[in-house]
Amino acid sequence: MIEPPSGWQVINFKELVAYRDLFWFLTHKAIRTRYAQSALGIGWAVIQPVATMLVFTLVFGKMVGVRSDGVPYFIFSFTALVPWTYFQNALTEAVASLIAQQNMLSKIYFPRLVLPISVVLARLLDLVISFALLMAIIAWYWSDPGWGPNWGICVLPLLVVIMIFSSAGLGLFLSAMAVQYRDINYGMSFLVRLLMYAAPVVYSVSEVPEKYQFYYALNPMVGVIEGFRSALLSTNPMPWNLIFPGAVTSVIMLLVGAMYFRRKERVFADVA
Repeated sequence: MIEPPSGWQVINFKELVAYRDLFWFLTHKAIRTRYAQSALGIGWAVIQPVATMLVFTLVFGKMVGVRSDGVPYFIFSFTALVPWTYFQNALTEAVASLIAQQNMLSKIYFPRLVLPISVVLARLLDLVISFALLMAIIAWYWSDPGWGPNWGICVLPLLVVIMIFSSAGLGLFLSAMAVQYRDINYGMSFLVRLLMYAAPVVYSVSEVPEKYQFYYALNPMVGVIEGFRSALLSTNPMPWNLIFPGAVTSVIMLLVGAMYFRRKERVFADVA
């Protein structure tokens, strides 16, 4: 029996389990169709962060002279771009997921949460590929014993979970808005560009005055990026003071995003 949701609900896990086959099918489809009829295939997973890294190295590393905590700037920026590119692409695709599948929304019933969450998880493949390239670059240039991977690698799964929660939470919230207000979808490229400069992608968090760092750390990607640099480059100790506030924010984002999504879910088929 299909009944409309009542009140502010978060996630109906029982329903998601019942539709797990659809969930995995859409995740696999998102991976497969992304590179369909593409000459470079999964090579696009590394082209975007590598090309951005080259531009940042030229502009911020050479021309502006941004400090890179004692490591080569191209590695410093690429280490940040690996998690940031995942967050950026997962968020952008999650926001557009409902509009892209509007025919499904109006014809059949299924848990609508499946659409944005499946594309967020599908982007993990790109993260794995770009991370493997990053590790190869670090291994090639790792001649100075003063920097390189350390025990902090054990923290990386936690940082990945924070990224998933952040991109899924914000993606759920904005995708629900984008169904009714298409301006959200049109403005995503501008929004993610602003968000990138609100995170330490091209600069170190040490550039931010200490009295503002707690508020700065409420951005979940701040702790994630600095955590990646700490674990892989040993630039600084593991920044738990940045990771914990961001982790709390990511959980709140996921809960609020899921509640808002579930609240608006009943009108998706009418306005899509």
